[in-house]
Amino acid sequence: MRESNKDKVQRTKDKGRRTKDKVRSPSFVIRTSSLPTSPRKSWDHYFMDIAQLVSERSTCLRRRVGAVLVRDKRILCTGYNGAAHGLDHCDEVGCLRDKLHIKPAERIEICRGIHAEQNALVQAAAFGISVSKAMLYCTHEPCITCTKMLLNAGIRQFVVKEPYPDKLGRKMLAEAHIKVRRPV
Repeated sequence: MRESNKDKVQRTKDKGRRTKDKVRSPSFVIRTSSLPTSPRKSWDHYFMDIAQLVSERSTCLRRRVGAVLVRDKRILCTGYNGAAHGLDHCDEVGCLRDKLHIKPAERIEICRGIHAEQNALVQAAAFGISVSKAMLYCTHEPCITCTKMLLNAGIRQFVVKEPYPDKLGRKMLAEAHIKVRRPV
């Protein structure tokens, strides 16, 4: 027997009062008291947290670095440090720099890995994404090589979390009038 529209309306009105009808409750309940009451993250912290998350893909044995290139509060591309495409990763074959006792920021050409900033630039180029006038959010300051590449790509703002022991890279950024700052 089909239920008439009038009966459906009446049953809907009575649903809360009638004990015969089984009322389904949602499978989840949002309690507003459990939601955070603190203010939203700043854009700097938001993008830096994403850079930190990206760094978790790193296969480098020395440091995990993540980079995010952003323009107009939109992510253009990301990168993390690790071996070049098609090569074994350092976490599989070991670190030649460690074996040769090479200090950070020295002889960077002796590394099978590509830096996070370089990877972000390569990813943008591979997909035809212009990064001119973008901002870099990176877990670490860039080395001299990454600094030169970023400058030539038109990156003019650098937000970094950790220092990197490359005095020449810092000097070059200062010469180019690029301010490197921490997230605010």
